[in-house]
Amino acid sequence: MLIPSQRWGEDIAIDSSLVQLNLQDIKNNIAHSKTKIIAVTKYFGLKAIKAGYSVGIRDFAESRAQDGVKKISELPVYIKQNSTFHFIGHLQTNKVDMVVKNFDVIQSVDSLKVAKAISKSACSLNKRESILLQINNAGEEQKSGYSKEQLRSEFSELSALEGINIIGLMNMAPLGETEENLKKLFSDIRDFRDELEKKFGVELPELSMGMSDDYKIAVAEGATMIRIGRKLFT
Repeated sequence: MLIPSQRWGEDIAIDSSLVQLNLQDIKNNIAHSKTKIIAVTKYFGLKAIKAGYSVGIRDFAESRAQDGVKKISELPVYIKQNSTFHFIGHLQTNKVDMVVKNFDVIQSVDSLKVAKAISKSACSLNKRESILLQINNAGEEQKSGYSKEQLRSEFSELSALEGINIIGLMNMAPLGETEENLKKLFSDIRDFRDELEKKFGVELPELSMGMSDDYKIAVAEGATMIRIGRKLFT
């Protein structure tokens, strides 16, 4: 059962055997690839993370800073030490310190201002934070993310920042798009990644694309990470 946003994080019971079946189904659908499954637990509580961990998942994603930090802090030490935590929500600069301190990867960096704040925070912790740059290639006004033009102009400055490691790009496709349009959006991100690598002489190995409804299309177009919540836990 999907929890409404105002009740995100409620610790409802999660059937680990169901998560195991769902996980295996997803793996079967992407068996031809090495794509990493990121379990999106933002709608759920600790029981979802524990159930996911029990069936072999080691990457978990949250989109609200305070909720995510609270969950991480309450997890058993063995789960915290052996898992990778991804932040995938819109990040405000006043939340950067808590996110850098508690998350291993920030997938949703959408401005030079935020990247500079992450750099400052990571340096203060003697840490190198892995980040992905969020691209809004569908041009949705309600979503955050770089335009390709803006990122081209800022990439040199971004890549020179200390304390961060740019490992790739992320996008969020619009809901309800046709398969043809989804293919175009995902392949566009892949091609843009290739362009940046060639132009700036960098390696950007990760492409975080695709969620519960469109992950198979994303994998076919080169996704190295897919962000799955509902398909895993319900």
